[in-house]
Amino acid sequence: MPYKPHVAEKTEATTGNAPRKSPGFSRLRLSHPLRYRGGMAFELPVSLSPSKVASFKDCAMKFRFSAIDRVPEPPSPWAAKGTLVHRALELLMLEAPGDRTIETALRCLARAVPEILDGAEYADLPLSAEERETFLADADLLVRKYFQLEDPASIRPIGLELRMEASLGSLRLRGIIDRLELGPEGELIVTDYKTGKVPGVNYEHGKLGGVQFYAYLCEQMLGRRPDKVQLLYLSGPVAIVHEPTDQSIRGLTMRAKAIWTAVERACDREDFRPKPSRLCNVCSFKQWCPAFGGDPLQAPRREHSKARGTTLSIAEAAEDLLLDAATPETVAAVGACSVGTATTADLSLV
Repeated sequence: MPYKPHVAEKTEATTGNAPRKSPGFSRLRLSHPLRYRGGMAFELPVSLSPSKVASFKDCAMKFRFSAIDRVPEPPSPWAAKGTLVHRALELLMLEAPGDRTIETALRCLARAVPEILDGAEYADLPLSAEERETFLADADLLVRKYFQLEDPASIRPIGLELRMEASLGSLRLRGIIDRLELGPEGELIVTDYKTGKVPGVNYEHGKLGGVQFYAYLCEQMLGRRPDKVQLLYLSGPVAIVHEPTDQSIRGLTMRAKAIWTAVERACDREDFRPKPSRLCNVCSFKQWCPAFGGDPLQAPRREHSKARGTTLSIAEAAEDLLLDAATPETVAAVGACSVGTATTADLSLV
């Protein structure tokens, strides 16, 4: 049955303490029963990520569950695999260039397994012994395929899992860059590992949207725009490479502001509408979705967490990052730091 938005009616429950509405109020269509909390109906999220932005565009109700209500999601094998492989490649880059072999990478993967799969985030991942074996075999294959994309011995990393922040109007943009490096001629390169499916040609441009944020952050924090940003899809293996321009950065800032305005409007009107699709079959929030007869108010919530980390000034960040030569110790120290502090709404790139 197709979803029909809730129609707010003039009842005592909806008009008792609410501001007076026009005569057409009874025809106002909302995604769920109206509730007034004083001021903005929903509290704005403190952070957004490219995946959350995509979620808002694909299905505003899913965005509400995830970013506004912060409904806990069960651990996902796909997310766990991505985290595991990212950690293995991070450990590989901490090795001396000459030691970055496939054998070393697989040892890094083995080292990361108990850290990730037995850690608090994925300890409850529902994997049988056979499923775990297949899971680890897939991760092993992704690490091996990485070597078909580049020679890790040639990489000069100056930041791994690097936390950066910068302002965009009233927003606070925050991101974690998988790898920041210096190219053969000193050019600045941003690399993002991807463990999911390689996008079709028609969808490549959309996948670069998140990477544009990284280019903007580097430009704001380091005073230098990356010469190249690249997505390494290990499953292909395929590399999607982009050279940021004034136009691409300007487009990013305009889109970010437009999306944030749309989020503010949805929060103010308390109107997050579901958009049923085939993805609903794998959605963690389906049981509470009004498109399937659920009640969003019955979904459990989790407490907001505050960002933690060491604070660096812009000058310190530039001095530490733009080194002609980086040691594993420097890379590890930079990767452990957060650049800047969040004092306004964040647009996060986690």
